[in-house]
Amino acid sequence: MSAAPLQYLLHAAGPASAPAYKLGWALIGLVCAVMLIIAILLVGALARRRPKSPAGTEDKLPPDTGGMNWIVIGTGISSIALFAALVYAMTTLESVASPAHDPLMTIDVTSYDWWWKIEYTDAADSSRAFVTANEIHIPVGVPVRVELRSADVIHTFWAPQLAGKTEMIPGQTNEQWIEADTPGVYRGQCSQFCGVQHAHMAFEVVAQPRAEFDAWADAQRGGAQPVTTPDARTGQHIFGERCAGCHSVRGTPAAGMQAPDLTHLASRRLIAAGQTTNTPAHQLDWIEHAQRIKPGSLMPSIALSASDAAALSAYLSTLH
Repeated sequence: MSAAPLQYLLHAAGPASAPAYKLGWALIGLVCAVMLIIAILLVGALARRRPKSPAGTEDKLPPDTGGMNWIVIGTGISSIALFAALVYAMTTLESVASPAHDPLMTIDVTSYDWWWKIEYTDAADSSRAFVTANEIHIPVGVPVRVELRSADVIHTFWAPQLAGKTEMIPGQTNEQWIEADTPGVYRGQCSQFCGVQHAHMAFEVVAQPRAEFDAWADAQRGGAQPVTTPDARTGQHIFGERCAGCHSVRGTPAAGMQAPDLTHLASRRLIAAGQTTNTPAHQLDWIEHAQRIKPGSLMPSIALSASDAAALSAYLSTLH
């Protein structure tokens, strides 16, 4: 299991983000040019000295208007540059407002303190819909519409290599679209301060070839596999008593709605909204020390005996 990918800010990986990156570099260049010009003018002003007037003739010298001329010229150039930057920015926003082709699918993303609920809908066949958490899979080379909602406070959905930021506001549905040029794992983040664990509210976008994506989606639509070992059955019982009030596992009595769906937990790269890799040891560490790992989250720290921990781990490993 590899670690979480870096959240690159200097490289675009899709058509929804490439124009914004070009705009960003252009604005950085403009700012640097302005700073350089100001520095040169400042050095010139410090180096320039007005000759001293002979004693008794100060009032007879004409006023020095050179400085005012430079102010007028500088103001004019700055106004033109800023207006050009505004036109370029508006043109860029228009170019990324919608994809060149109709989106292949729509994904509903709901933000919570501090995790992401991902729902794959199917208007033609509701039985093909499924739910996951903190990990968005998309096929490579096709646009995907993302509908964004918040369940509590204002969050911001941001996968910088794939698209710009979009606010997630309670009671309001916003949209954006994402598309990946190449297969890979692209890190995303909430970029709106939303509480004490704002910095630990990440997600991943996994871009796959179409055949791999279809296979992943088909597997996600199924429910949990029946448990077959005594340890796993004991672990399922413990899960029902300690975890099912918040978490759901499709195909079992566990139907909690307050926390991530864990039907296919073992198939995910990361847990706890990007906090750690998804290994059995890290799963147990998260269960037993959630408030140490992510203080303020709704996930409580659950004390487990050694035998209960082993049984619960055996059950979670069956959730492929």
